[in-house]
Amino acid sequence: MNQTTPSLPSLEVLMDLENENNGRENRTLWVLNPPEPPCMLRRVAENIKDNILHYSIQNRFFSLKHQSSPKLVLPLLFPILNSFKNYNVHKFKCDVLAGLILAIFAIPQAMGNASLAKMSPEYGLYTSIVPPLIYALMASSREIVIGPVTVDSLLLSSMIQTLKDPTNDPIAYTQLVLTATFFTGVFQVAFGFLRYVLSFIIFG
Repeated sequence: MNQTTPSLPSLEVLMDLENENNGRENRTLWVLNPPEPPCMLRRVAENIKDNILHYSIQNRFFSLKHQSSPKLVLPLLFPILNSFKNYNVHKFKCDVLAGLILAIFAIPQAMGNASLAKMSPEYGLYTSIVPPLIYALMASSREIVIGPVTVDSLLLSSMIQTLKDPTNDPIAYTQLVLTATFFTGVFQVAFGFLRYVLSFIIFG
């Protein structure tokens, strides 16, 4: 009978086995001697650099610092002025149609959100008209939606009701709601201003 000799493994198989053994050794060393985590201050600084100080802010305020003409500065502060360069009658008709369609949905939704917050319906109309106008002047995004939100209305109502009952004392309840929304806007403006100040300090 002929005896067959076992075939030797190929060079590729031997290299794969060696790489696998090296990988196991590296994982074992990593488990026994784990690397030290990064410092908390370093992580905070990296998050600020990546999330708060965006690249667009750097370009925007770098150009704002080195431009003194009002014609060049105003479009940076009010991006809506850039939209008027190529504005025509066709775009105006489309905007009017879009505004009518949006009003059909926004007006009942705003009144419903005001009811969820235990407020009069006119306050819902205020929140659906004033914030979009301000955002249209100061921001550049065309996709974001600005206005009252159902979750915010429910959250605000649940918090204020622990202090004042809207049925027994509606005037005090309304004053507390207006105070809370006012300070919310103050904090948002302060954080936005701080963001711009940090961009000037870091980028020069």
